[in-house]
Amino acid sequence: MPIDLLTTPWALAVMSVLVLGDAFIVVIPGEVAVTALGAISASAGAPPLWAVILCAALAAASGDIACYLIGRTVGIDRWGWMRTVRVQRALQWARLRLDAGTATVLFTARFVPFARLAINLVAGASRIHAPRYFALVLLAAAGWAVYQASVGALVATFLPGGPVVAVIVSIAVAIGLGALIDVLTRRLRR
Repeated sequence: MPIDLLTTPWALAVMSVLVLGDAFIVVIPGEVAVTALGAISASAGAPPLWAVILCAALAAASGDIACYLIGRTVGIDRWGWMRTVRVQRALQWARLRLDAGTATVLFTARFVPFARLAINLVAGASRIHAPRYFALVLLAAAGWAVYQASVGALVATFLPGGPVVAVIVSIAVAIGLGALIDVLTRRLRR
């Protein structure tokens, strides 16, 4: 795909769809799309970084809110797959975390794909106060979008080689940072 296509408004639309889809199907590369467009923005000058961040934040918040509404209206035990041991463990984990501190959990879960899905479904099923939840999700999504796009933009700014190199390296850096955060989080829990 020529880089020129990634500098058009269509790139923002595709990124937004990927981020929104990532709320439901966690293997969709929403994070990668935001990081890549952050790198393209810094290296090619378009789309504007603020637009990447805004579109990513709105798509992420919309996906999280949709999961909340599904949890609130459908519940978390309607279908057979929701009653499997693995899913029930994840939902119980989410319940305990939400009871401990809603704001902290929502901000943290925004960066952890499977946790994000479980937390948002349980938040809805638990009937957490919607206006407070929506405000926290918007803030968490904005912070996430700034982080993801900034990783790409910073790598592209300091790395010579053009947009393609910037995208590849920024995605590797973002994955590396995510892995490092996972390792540190596990060690802190012990």
